[in-house]
Amino acid sequence: MKKHTLTITSLFVLATLLLSACNAIPASQATANNPGAEANAQATVAPAIQSQVGDTSGLLAAYEGALENVYTQVNPSVVNIQVVDRQGAADLDSGQFPFGFDTPEGNFPDVPEYSQGLGSGFVWDTEGHIVTNNHVVAGADQIEVTFSDGTTLPATLVGADSYSDLAVLKVENAGDLLRPVQVADSSQVKVGGLAIAIGNPYGLDGTMTLGIISALGRSLPASDGNTFGPVYSIPNVIQTDAPINPGNSGGVLVDENGQVVGVTAAIESSSNANAGIGFVIPSNIVSKVVPDLIDTGSYEHPYLGISGTDLSSEMVAAMDLSDGQRGVLVVTATEDGPAAKAGIRASADMATVDGLDVPVGGDVITGINGQPIKKMNELIAYLNDQTEVGQTVTLSLLRDAEETTLDVTLEARPSSTPVPSVVETLPEVREPATESGSAWLGIWGAQLTPEIAEAMNLSDDQQGVLVLQVENGSPAEEAGLQASDEEVTLSGQTVMIGGDIITALDGNPVSSLDELRSLIQTYQPDTEVTLSVLRNGETVEVPVILAERPSNLP
Repeated sequence: MKKHTLTITSLFVLATLLLSACNAIPASQATANNPGAEANAQATVAPAIQSQVGDTSGLLAAYEGALENVYTQVNPSVVNIQVVDRQGAADLDSGQFPFGFDTPEGNFPDVPEYSQGLGSGFVWDTEGHIVTNNHVVAGADQIEVTFSDGTTLPATLVGADSYSDLAVLKVENAGDLLRPVQVADSSQVKVGGLAIAIGNPYGLDGTMTLGIISALGRSLPASDGNTFGPVYSIPNVIQTDAPINPGNSGGVLVDENGQVVGVTAAIESSSNANAGIGFVIPSNIVSKVVPDLIDTGSYEHPYLGISGTDLSSEMVAAMDLSDGQRGVLVVTATEDGPAAKAGIRASADMATVDGLDVPVGGDVITGINGQPIKKMNELIAYLNDQTEVGQTVTLSLLRDAEETTLDVTLEARPSSTPVPSVVETLPEVREPATESGSAWLGIWGAQLTPEIAEAMNLSDDQQGVLVLQVENGSPAEEAGLQASDEEVTLSGQTVMIGGDIITALDGNPVSSLDELRSLIQTYQPDTEVTLSVLRNGETVEVPVILAERPSNLP
């Protein structure tokens, strides 16, 4: 008889397969537009094996059988998405999921060039709605959906929401190909639970990978890559070690019962391939956003209108607060935003902590509607999960070390503002002017766009400030920052590329010259800061001693 050896890990995974870990949301509760999901999930995928305890061959067979059942149930609901867009028009993938576009070669005058991309999606209902990531289809001129049997149908975009990175497509005349998924309650997901990803990595359709839930409560930047201004966060993001690769975007992460716990969206990797850290938009966000995208084409997110940071022990000391005080320090309040209208106070002072200037003096949010708040992520999650546009919430605050409350009526989060085309944004200007005597770096730069990033062989979602020129005698020159030295033609315009890309200052992300300027102005001249710089595809840390801005500069 052939001998089977099961590791402790295998036995643990098998035990997980055979026990339900998550409570499913019936399709009728997940959305009224999902009538086929309930029938789709009737089959039991966890076989009983009480009689096989101690029989390793039986355990192995049950383990394999359970996985096979999950795949048989879910794979027909997962689709391959192909998109085509005019060159430079779309940011087809963000996070760390570059697709590797195929562009035509040769000289074809008066014929537009096109880019192609691949992603994943899944069937939401029997009406033909398909859910995927917004970054998969953003800006696409043509979208096609291929089902597991090889049938390919054209699709139209019904609605999209960059702030949750979700989009809904629709196909017509799909008939029996429409096998909706069943959606689980992601609030019941636990670390250590089984995680099964199904999607189309590198275009390899119907690929299933296996892992566990690695962590909960992560957050992802919520931006379509084509916006100025604030970057928001997607809360309650699930982390998994199930292998996820380019092309998995928009696919599903399911539990041992084949129920969707989230949508695979991004990875953390230095090589843009699986490194065991994948991020998944939780199904509870999907269940809230998708019905509105189907009904209205958009989703309104509750908006408070602040930027904030977790209160650190150093800030507590600088603000003469009680030891161990927790909460969210309000750094800025958006002009005419809900919080500003209600009278919330932003930080107006600076304190030096470990040689760095940090904001202090603003209101500290310690609770919302009686729910204690210790971190910014908790505040974001509460607003997302428990509130709606137009609702009045009560913030518990510390103001000048005294407890108080403030009522704020939430508004809809502002729509993103499109970035001008590369022709309109290049060449960029000198480091934005500030008052003479303020801190100064000394560069000319440009906000990195997808077109520039592609020309520099970077991921098209890479953010930062490209150094175009370095001022003579400036701190930037003394620190050895490298200016652009290569000419390329983008959208008919000659621009310089190849220089350093500033991505952060003292760990604070930088995506535009205005952001860089704002961060620099929190420091005094003669202060040493550390720039995170992308140079020749590698990240290096560059120490810079800021100087006083010369009075003769414009």
